[in-house]
Amino acid sequence: MTKKRRAEIVAGELDRLYPAPCIPLKAPDAFTFLVAVVLSAQCTDKRVNDVTPELFALADTPLKMSRLEVEQIRGIIRPCGLSEAKARNIKSLSTEIVSKFGGRVPDNFKDLESLAGVGHKTASVIMQQVYGIPAFPVDTHIHRLAKRWGLSSGKSVGQTEADLKKLYPPQDWGKLHLQFIYYGREHCKAHTCKRPDNLCRICRLVRGCEK
Repeated sequence: MTKKRRAEIVAGELDRLYPAPCIPLKAPDAFTFLVAVVLSAQCTDKRVNDVTPELFALADTPLKMSRLEVEQIRGIIRPCGLSEAKARNIKSLSTEIVSKFGGRVPDNFKDLESLAGVGHKTASVIMQQVYGIPAFPVDTHIHRLAKRWGLSSGKSVGQTEADLKKLYPPQDWGKLHLQFIYYGREHCKAHTCKRPDNLCRICRLVRGCEK
């Protein structure tokens, strides 16, 4: 089976399972969504959604957030883990958005990635989900599944992103990003696979477990 054919089967199965995947993080605008994405690093979306209402009630704009003390932010976001670094980054990026970008979350990769705590993956999420500019953010779930399904060599997250972008059209990247994540979280985890379906069969074919 060719890589292209595997990619087609993967997309078809994911469309069947998740025809209209929703963005799991809850936030009303670009700035609050950016903060939520920063908080989601090594943390579940559910926990982020539990924490952010209190934070955003206190500060829901870059200006308001920049005026908070780091310890105020940290006290609220502590359940998300890595709270010290995340609190510093949230205050810093808020200050930078106010001072450098007129209070508006940047709409390009260069400026987004210049913000404290914002790497390429986070910037890709913002570009795709907020501004509708095609991007394919790759997290640990997507990186793992792309390798298991033989869609990428899996040597690096950057290589996985490049390989997936070659296999799928830009208009599908945002949807596939969410579909991969949902499938990885629910069925094909790091050490277990709970769903013996066509996607598992592709995984076995790639590993040589099935002819």
